[in-house]
Amino acid sequence: MAAAAGLRLRGPVSGAAAPGRAAGSGPAERCHSSFVFRPPLLSPPQLVLRCGPWRSFTSRTDGEARVTRVLREKFPRASAIRVVDISGGCGAMYEVHVESEEFREKRMVQQHQMVNQALREEIKSMHGLRIFTSTPKP
Repeated sequence: MAAAAGLRLRGPVSGAAAPGRAAGSGPAERCHSSFVFRPPLLSPPQLVLRCGPWRSFTSRTDGEARVTRVLREKFPRASAIRVVDISGGCGAMYEVHVESEEFREKRMVQQHQMVNQALREEIKSMHGLRIFTSTPKP
């Protein structure tokens, strides 16, 4: 049906491994992410990415708490740290925001390197990481 509608689905489909990887060998496979094509009834086609159970954004996952704890230890002068699991709760991808005086007079690349160094062990089990850094406003 997708080919008839002129649509192409890209990326691994449920149960299929990414090129060069065995099935079940990465964070995406661990959290059972899959692309689901829903054929159109009377509406345009939808492509939905599902990754584990849906969760409320008011609750924190264990991974978010762990990453936050590591960042608090490595950046004790941080005025704000926020960690969000953007993979739907399975821990495959995080977005971190760190505001710290330690970043003053450092270029953005250096700031991000500091965060990468602080999370070097946690990054090994992640699929991706978005980093946002800033210095406190005077």
